[in-house]
Amino acid sequence: MTHPFAAPNDDDDDKLKEECAIFGIYGSEEANVLTALGLHALQHRGQEACGIVTFDGQHFHAHRGLGHVGENFNANSEHMDALAGHVGIGHNRYSTSGKTNPFLEIQPFSSRLAFGGFALAHNGNLTNAARLRSSLVDTGSLFQSSSDTEIIVHLVARSHQESVTDRLVDALRQIEGAYSLVCVADDILIGVRDPLGIRPLVLGEREGNFVLASETCALDIVGATFVRDIEPGELVVVDRDGLRSLHPFQSKSSRFCVFEYIYFARPDSVLEGRGVYHVRKAIGAELAKESGVEADIVIPVPDSGVPAALGFAEASGVPFELGIIRNHYIGRTFIQPTQKGRTDSVKLKHNANPEAVRGKRVVLVDDSIVRGTTSRKIVDMMRSAGAAEVHMRIASPPTKSPCFYGVDTPDQDQLIAAKMTVEQVAKDIGADSLAFISLDGLYRALGEEKRKTASPQFCDACFTGDYPIGLASGLSDKRVSHGSSA
Repeated sequence: MTHPFAAPNDDDDDKLKEECAIFGIYGSEEANVLTALGLHALQHRGQEACGIVTFDGQHFHAHRGLGHVGENFNANSEHMDALAGHVGIGHNRYSTSGKTNPFLEIQPFSSRLAFGGFALAHNGNLTNAARLRSSLVDTGSLFQSSSDTEIIVHLVARSHQESVTDRLVDALRQIEGAYSLVCVADDILIGVRDPLGIRPLVLGEREGNFVLASETCALDIVGATFVRDIEPGELVVVDRDGLRSLHPFQSKSSRFCVFEYIYFARPDSVLEGRGVYHVRKAIGAELAKESGVEADIVIPVPDSGVPAALGFAEASGVPFELGIIRNHYIGRTFIQPTQKGRTDSVKLKHNANPEAVRGKRVVLVDDSIVRGTTSRKIVDMMRSAGAAEVHMRIASPPTKSPCFYGVDTPDQDQLIAAKMTVEQVAKDIGADSLAFISLDGLYRALGEEKRKTASPQFCDACFTGDYPIGLASGLSDKRVSHGSSA
């Protein structure tokens, strides 16, 4: 869903979208405030809409709205007082599915089921969603949204298991795909991660209360201490007796999404034992080793390219400079004066610093190239600012395949690296040279000797087409044009 007053933004369209964020807390009478704070820290993962559901021991309370967390949940918000309770879950949405009525798509979803109240927030994507939805509709289910998350709610409702935990496990055994979930039922909080651990979920503790979140940065903002990552295939139940850990799914090798380290996660988060900031610096250092070039300055494409550019500069000995300044105050509701006089979307967010660039051989470092539209404009911006040469270095391998596990990537025929060689892409974006980090270089930056071909340590399907979860018929045909699905 696009904000009704948002300016068209090619810059945003040329990035892989940040999936969604989830947060949950049990045992605090400030569950509403803490959940809002947690979602605020996770705003980068979803900026279309947000929602919170709380439970006060007897009743569920909910508010959902379009826009950012601060627009919906703040000190002056009437909604905060209404969200009473000691259990809370929240969700930031960036839609990878669900396109009908935007208000009906906002999570957490909540329902009154046969066993009581139930609410669910989901980060990920189900690859067999179409088949499950069709089967459920054929047998009488009525859907309010087009989101695959609602499928899980229907499966829980239809389960004949006795406890809500067993009902959830029964439902999840029927789905395929990547997911992290937080759920609240009558006085319990549940967190669960898919058997491959593709999507992140961490556990924290605050004043004796447990917290679940997509990233550790959300724990920091609420004053929680990081305990551990929820394991792949693990389900945790939090109630008045504390925390129970269950492993109801068949154990598999972890395939955590490698793009979390490249772009999605906040740099101050720690995921799967690795600090995101340090991984990104290490990627930049590997880039310098693999694809160093004679240059005068290293410039990041802000903000996501900054850590990799720092690593590149340190490893190469080429000075780091802020040659592009980002405007952080371009909001969702920015209105262009006229269609005819519309400002270039890239220039709304980025502007060259000519004094740093003029007459210099520039290395531009960015996290990725998707369609190539932003890279083309950034290179042109450098040339207009007087750069003598512009060399582009990318902190990820070429993105050649779409993601089906909760990341909104374009169809394969829109991915520039799937259609062109590196040399052709360089010419297309106007760079004097272009290089991507190698796949093994990426793995070295992650502390691995190399990628294990037979059993890769991460999900890297967007680079390799090696999908760890089989794709339902029709799903891969829609977005993969030449056979990269497994």
